Amino acid sequence: MAAHLCPLHPCLSAINMAMEITQVLLSAQSPDGHTRTLAEANLKQFQEQNLPLFLLSLSVELSSEQKPPESRRLAGIILKNSLDAKDAVRKEELTQRWVSVEPSIKSQIKESLLRTLGSSVSDARQTSSQVIAKVASIEVPRREWQELIGLLLNNMTQPDAPAPLKQSTLEALGYVCEEVSPQDLEQDQVNAILTAVVQGMNQTEHSSEVRLAAVKALYNALDFAQTNFENEVERNFIMKVVCETTMSKESEIRQAAIECLVSIASTYYEYLEPYMQTLFNLTANAVRGDEEPVALQAIEFWSSICDEEIQIQEEFGEDNGESSSPHSNFIKQALPTLVPLMLETLLKQEEDQDQEDGVWNLSMAGGTCLGLIARTVGDAVVPLVMPFVENNITKGDWRSREAATFAFGSILEGPSIEKLAPLVHSGLEFLLNAMKDQNSHVKDTTAWTLGRIFEFLHSAGGEYPILTATNLPHIMSVLLESIRDSPNVAEKVCGAIYFLAQGFEDAGSSSSILTPYLGDTVSALLSTADRTDPSNVRLRSSAYETLNEIVRCSSIPETSNMVAHLLHEIMNRLSKTLELHIASLEDREKQGDLQALLCGVLQVILQKLSNSTEAKPIILQSADQMMILFLQVFACRSSTVHEEAMLAIGALAYATGPEFAKYMQEFYKYLEMGLQNFEEYQVCSISVGVVGDICRALDDKVLPYCDGIMSQLLKDLSSPMLHRSVKPPIFSCFGDIALAIGEHFEKYVPYVIPMLQGAAELCSHLDVNDDDMQEYGNQLRRGIFEAYSGILQGFKGPKAALMVPCASPLLSFIEAVVRDKNRDEEVTKAAVAVMGDLADTLGPNTKILFKDCTFHMELLGECFRSDSDQLKETATWTQGMIQRVLVL
Repeated sequence: MAAHLCPLHPCLSAINMAMEITQVLLSAQSPDGHTRTLAEANLKQFQEQNLPLFLLSLSVELSSEQKPPESRRLAGIILKNSLDAKDAVRKEELTQRWVSVEPSIKSQIKESLLRTLGSSVSDARQTSSQVIAKVASIEVPRREWQELIGLLLNNMTQPDAPAPLKQSTLEALGYVCEEVSPQDLEQDQVNAILTAVVQGMNQTEHSSEVRLAAVKALYNALDFAQTNFENEVERNFIMKVVCETTMSKESEIRQAAIECLVSIASTYYEYLEPYMQTLFNLTANAVRGDEEPVALQAIEFWSSICDEEIQIQEEFGEDNGESSSPHSNFIKQALPTLVPLMLETLLKQEEDQDQEDGVWNLSMAGGTCLGLIARTVGDAVVPLVMPFVENNITKGDWRSREAATFAFGSILEGPSIEKLAPLVHSGLEFLLNAMKDQNSHVKDTTAWTLGRIFEFLHSAGGEYPILTATNLPHIMSVLLESIRDSPNVAEKVCGAIYFLAQGFEDAGSSSSILTPYLGDTVSALLSTADRTDPSNVRLRSSAYETLNEIVRCSSIPETSNMVAHLLHEIMNRLSKTLELHIASLEDREKQGDLQALLCGVLQVILQKLSNSTEAKPIILQSADQMMILFLQVFACRSSTVHEEAMLAIGALAYATGPEFAKYMQEFYKYLEMGLQNFEEYQVCSISVGVVGDICRALDDKVLPYCDGIMSQLLKDLSSPMLHRSVKPPIFSCFGDIALAIGEHFEKYVPYVIPMLQGAAELCSHLDVNDDDMQEYGNQLRRGIFEAYSGILQGFKGPKAALMVPCASPLLSFIEAVVRDKNRDEEVTKAAVAVMGDLADTLGPNTKILFKDCTFHMELLGECFRSDSDQLKETATWTQGMIQRVLVL
């Protein structure tokens, strides 16, 4: 055996390896590390030497009934991983490798895979069905392997086809539908798939495994069924079969069938009306009497209907009387029976549900659905829920008290404040007292409900004030006492304090009613962050996030001393993290997490103090010590710390202005590392933003570092490795640099302008039907406009002539963007601003251009009709600049 495991000599043919592959695959699963490593090296070498033969050998291994199940299973996994990867670049590379394999080899591999669907080994069948789908995902969009669907369907129509073959074929059909897009299949292929799947679901099919595979395949095929759902006869048939399958005697099949209904609810909402009474009955029966996994899907069906109706309301407005609105008001119609159904589920709590992360049960699902119902129908839900709340809130049984509180908390988003405010006023005292309940579940849900009251109903200048000088003392007393409760309750209390403070954020002087409590609140939050409970990680994070919100809402200079004291406390804590004993990766990670939280607090403090002239000296006194701490944190080398420390440094640069120049020499190497960090692209993006902060702080004092920064930014733009989301901020950053160094930017123009023009060209080729690309297009355009604005403003004066050749292409680009209906308001504002900068900087040189083009008048007219004061202001300035040019 040792001979088999020696590394392959380069002259040893891959054919020999193919003959030995069974043994190598088994050795790759050996408990002996050395044996395993050698086998893995041999497999890698075989793959690199002769990929087609390697893939063929794996497919033969997978399909051979004489081979051990263990080697067949691994062969299938390696084969699948040779065709697909999560990383987009790697996936494309694997796709190209497969495409380049000789057609005859690919045919043999595909034949092996199809043959394996009939294997007696279930692992081999299942893996084969997955690999078939991976091959299909590459070939079907290229109009190759067109016979695949037909071959699979033949398996279903063979007389006396064995159940395992039908099951694996249906799984393969389902996986294929998951992997390819609806436009990749012809309608007759879709029809044939649906026919085969529906037949597989039929009760006459004796094998429950086949019926389950059929239902799961239907779930994946639903996206392809648009034409079939448009046809009433076909739609009726599909709905009939799915509804019948929800009555199957096997719970797993019932669950899968209701999952299909959930998908239908969101994909084909507009066709549901004739079936809704039936659907209500069968989902209600499932919620009340079926096993939990089935009941959860039945609740999810109604949550999906809510999601659809909320989306329609957001798109078409609340007035659904118009014939153009696709709103069917299913929730409103079902309300009298649907709300009691959801309220029943709230009483089905689990004993330890508040202790577990991510727990999902009937109570949680029902409460979530009730919340969506409230958002869908608003005030109408309140009279249906309040009797349940009143009947259960004082019962001796904890489940009743918790369910009543959960019900009330769930309906606080959606109904009007006019409807809810009186209920909150009459119930607030009761809720505050419930924070002393004997049961932890009740306290947990009560704290969550208080948080939602503050989140959705409390604002300092509101017409219906929830918090007043009268009730605030009791509220704060209860919250500051309850924050010492068990970690799960304390975390919800942090949330309640967070939203309570947030309601005062834009309140100006009226936030002073909170000021007397801020000192005690800060102390309580710091103590909470220091707790040593086993589950403290999330609580600590909540405590610091709440502390940030307290700082944001505090009224400066009234609270300057408190914030200054907090600044020194947080700096002291950050300093102590540098002394922690680091014995493992886990220790390093914990240190990094804590440093990130503390840097986050410092950033918020810096932002708060720098907005006040009186408070700025507090920052300047501590700036040197803070910068030393940030540089020491960088030395700990954790990516999350990089982000938070980088953001804090950006805030420090803004706060200290020209004084920041003295830190640049030490800081520059870390800034450069951030700009080079392609892999953790968020770090790179934040570093780009900090360059902008530094430029605004230092103006031309940044000049000594500009060659290095510009060189790195241009490298970033040229790199295919860097995430595309970082590229628009880089363009904006060019504008910041140009504005800071003025005419010194001239030497970068030959490199920057072609980049901007290339990006402008790219904008015209983005897929407008893809929402993500649409958003990216808007970010890119805004970045390009901001770059041009900065360069134009920087060159205003003697160097203005440098930009004359850019004027015409830039105006053409602006016109193309203006014609695009998908542009957002930020893009419009940036486009208007750059037009004004063009006229302002180039003056008479743009007269003919502005005379010849008229689109700018339409654009300015659109801005003046806008609701945005900022947009109107920018448009007014731009109009003045253009008029000044035209009258010259």
